[in-house]
Amino acid sequence: MSRLAAKFAELKASSRKALIPFITAGDPYPEFTVPMLHEMVKAGADVIELGVPFSDPMADGPVIQRASERALAHHVGLRKVLAMAMEFRKTDQTTPLVLMGYLNPIEIMGYEGFANAVQRADVDGVLTVDLPPEESEDCVKLLRERGIDQIFLLAPNTTPDRIRKMHEVGSGYLYYVSLKGVTGAGHLDVADVEDKLTMIKANTDLPVGVGFGVKDAETARTIAAIADGVVVGSALISKVEANLDDPEQAKREIIELLKSMRHAMDH
Repeated sequence: MSRLAAKFAELKASSRKALIPFITAGDPYPEFTVPMLHEMVKAGADVIELGVPFSDPMADGPVIQRASERALAHHVGLRKVLAMAMEFRKTDQTTPLVLMGYLNPIEIMGYEGFANAVQRADVDGVLTVDLPPEESEDCVKLLRERGIDQIFLLAPNTTPDRIRKMHEVGSGYLYYVSLKGVTGAGHLDVADVEDKLTMIKANTDLPVGVGFGVKDAETARTIAAIADGVVVGSALISKVEANLDDPEQAKREIIELLKSMRHAMDH
């Protein structure tokens, strides 16, 4: 059983939901990332999504775009992100770690080279924003052979047929993008999310995490009541951006927000 499958089974058995924070690797500087990952686990994170910086992050809003720019200015690319994952794994053998990024750096490395590198880094899952399930079989096969989960994004307009396709080729969990648009945008319509999750659950038994629009503890609590996991990204990276001259303050504010979310989700 993969770390992701084991984690979601453990959470389900205790009637808890996954808190899944996202940060961009290398933002605001490379040495910040691995200690921040460990602090997020202490604050209550169950799964961590680690963003691979990319020059054209089409699905990301301005906050995460700027995070990528800051990381790229420090020359943090896919290979350095994998090195960070390996460093994290030296002292944390249990927390599932998911790489989230875009297809171009993977294609440059080559699918097999990428799959081998991810295996060496002991990463648990890969979420490639611009890799549709219909075109994913080659990559999925290589990852699956190495025990690595391929995770897919669901949009508000995803059809039942496409959800079943994601169920067929994907594993670990599905990430439901609860808003149309880019990360960090808009206001969650909880009733609409609940309706959509009912339809999703009728077509897959994979856990479903909900992201885009999760900004505070109250939103996390509300989403946790209807989903298997709560994904938070822009709200955390905003703390980094607001404290570029004091990264330790950014770390404290991220920890405080995650602890408040964890408490709200559990109560």
